Amino acid sequence: MNSPLKTPLCDLLGCDVPIVLAGMGGVARSELVAAVTSAGGFGLLGMVRESPDLIAAEIARVRNLCTRDFGVSLIPAATPPELFAAELAVCIAAQVPAVALFWDLSLEAIARLRAASILVLCQVGSTDEARAAVKAGAQVIIAQGAEAGGHVRGTTPLRALLAEMVPQLQVPVLAAGGLVDGNDVAQVLAMGAQGAVIGTAFLATEESFAHDYHKQRIVDAPLGAALRTRAFHVNWPPDADVRVLPNSVTEGRRGDPFSGTRTLIGHEGARRIWLFSTDSPLRDMTGDFEAMALYAGEGVGGITTIVPAAERLRSICALAEQVLGSAPGDLAKDVTNADEDAEPASCVCYARQSDDLYAGFAPREEILVFLNELLEAERAGARITARTALDAKDERLVALMQDVRRDEAHWCAMLLRWINALQGTASPRIGDFYGKCLAISDLHERARFINRGQGWVVKRLKAMLPRIRDDALHADLTAMLDGHDENIRRSETLLCGPSAAGAAS
Repeated sequence: MNSPLKTPLCDLLGCDVPIVLAGMGGVARSELVAAVTSAGGFGLLGMVRESPDLIAAEIARVRNLCTRDFGVSLIPAATPPELFAAELAVCIAAQVPAVALFWDLSLEAIARLRAASILVLCQVGSTDEARAAVKAGAQVIIAQGAEAGGHVRGTTPLRALLAEMVPQLQVPVLAAGGLVDGNDVAQVLAMGAQGAVIGTAFLATEESFAHDYHKQRIVDAPLGAALRTRAFHVNWPPDADVRVLPNSVTEGRRGDPFSGTRTLIGHEGARRIWLFSTDSPLRDMTGDFEAMALYAGEGVGGITTIVPAAERLRSICALAEQVLGSAPGDLAKDVTNADEDAEPASCVCYARQSDDLYAGFAPREEILVFLNELLEAERAGARITARTALDAKDERLVALMQDVRRDEAHWCAMLLRWINALQGTASPRIGDFYGKCLAISDLHERARFINRGQGWVVKRLKAMLPRIRDDALHADLTAMLDGHDENIRRSETLLCGPSAAGAAS
């Protein structure tokens, strides 16, 4: 999927579109995560208070169902310390690409994840919390507005929170809270968010692990139905707000939530579900679903059907692209390919390929293979430089990696244009270079390896350029060669200079 919605965060997460499945506890299991991820988004497994064995099994199931990156969502404050330590250990041992943390800031958890080269996302409810999370090492911030379903951290409406937070942070910001359709996604992208975290819309999908009762209540809910309450509190820190659909509990018909009385209302296997607990109805539960926490965000009235997750993702993206494409000021223009809107100046005619072959020019099929080879390499380069820029502390290395990432994204856009112009099919793959490079923990050595990757591209371009017949394509590939040469020179100056060792820290 080559979407105009793509933002720099997509390269960091390894997704095609900046739509992240919220890590809804119990609901976001392997089937839903794999469905969203395979369709081009980024899925988070909701594993709050789950056993290490279940987490390991769910990670394995996602990997069996899809080959793309995904993450795991954990909540330290709602998990006994021994269990949380075991959950974290499972994620590190499995080398999940990303872990999202929520509620209280866990400095130790962030440090352990960063040491294991796992991307850290932190969901916060205020700009102060965001700054503290970034200082602790968070590489992506999820700004949760007051409109969110489930547990709600802050009190500021999402749009106001984004307006305040985005200009103050140097890391990517994802928007969360009441977002259900393409209009919502277009709005937050236009405000500077690099993606949207969506929960309610994906809860009401075929792959969701939510019970059918919960899904149907989402579909039947009118606009404005979701409300904020503290009635569902068992298993969570005190004074924690949640947003749910109204039921007998929120209407006061089930007694005082804080009386201390325990009333059994259901089971999940041998585990007991108590009245006023934070458990929501799941597929494998039995009991009084009406009295459970029916989580939903403020956008709940916009969900009217239960569909496959991939279909929901596609409809969200299609509307967002339409809205952004017609917005004043061309808000759809991606920061990674802002100057790549025009079609190639010319497109070679391959009707006389025999003449081309006789003259030594490459045929269309060979050129397409070559362009896709470069595209996979540039995708890998964009992603690893984005990751390295977040990992590094030396300002010179950060600036270099950010510049190289912008160049790599620029060349990805150019290659895609030419593949489309030649009526080819763009490869969806990310080059193996990314995995090899990420395995290098020493950032100084990683930067050297990135430089060698730039050199590989230069060699490939020099070998192919004499065989490119079309002047416009030749000019674009020459510019790509020059750009890589310049980045190699800049990298060598930094890496080989007298203070090069500081670049690794």
